[in-house]
Amino acid sequence: MSENPTQRAPQESASRLELEQDSIYGKYLLHSRTEIIFVLRAVMQKGSLITVYFDGGRSFLLTALLDVDADQGTLTFDMGSDKEMNERALKADRLVFTTSLDKVKVQFSLRRLDTAPHSGRTALRGALPTSLLRLQRREYYRLTTPVATPVRCQMSIPGPDGAPVPLDVPLLDISGGGVGLLVKPELKEGFKIDATFRDCRIELPDEGLLVCTLVVRNVFEVTTKSGNQHLRVGCEFDNLPGTRLTMVQRYITRVERERKARASGLE
Repeated sequence: MSENPTQRAPQESASRLELEQDSIYGKYLLHSRTEIIFVLRAVMQKGSLITVYFDGGRSFLLTALLDVDADQGTLTFDMGSDKEMNERALKADRLVFTTSLDKVKVQFSLRRLDTAPHSGRTALRGALPTSLLRLQRREYYRLTTPVATPVRCQMSIPGPDGAPVPLDVPLLDISGGGVGLLVKPELKEGFKIDATFRDCRIELPDEGLLVCTLVVRNVFEVTTKSGNQHLRVGCEFDNLPGTRLTMVQRYITRVERERKARASGLE
């Protein structure tokens, strides 16, 4: 019997799942139960489609998250459309779940699944994972920060004599990969490509203080609406821990939600 081409591509990709490459992507793992629940509830609310791999990646099914019960420590998933695959998943001793949330990869594994009733029908149920991979790269969604109340970054650059010069610069945008800074042209020499700035402090409204290391990746001249010349300095986060990445993502998600709510109210 010839292989079904619709099943081949997902199975081939299973061997390349970032969750299986701990030496490379381990820094993106979340271990905090609170953070894991936050991400999974966001996946549920978005109705994101989830691919579940098992049998060493040779089998898979598509599902969706129906419930996240923090008190019971359980997750409830919709049954897949293929009865045979559901039965094989119930016999599997390890399953890897992969999905995306606002263009951010989310992956976790469970030891087993059981059947359980949910809203009058049979569903799949498993325990909350003890870790979860959330991988957001620089090419993913970048949020333009509010103009009226700009987010600011406190940092230091080397002065002419080598002594640190403190700066307080506004952010133009932010993503899970880094930030865009609005810098005065006369400071250009302090922001050369690959320049590294440690102990940068960014106060994210309603989230807290983000302490990070920034590395300059690009510099562009920009003109503001008032006609003033500035530099946009694109910086990448260097080894940002998963807990701090969670802060950034929570901030981005909340600001976007508030903007959409205001836009809907004006329609």
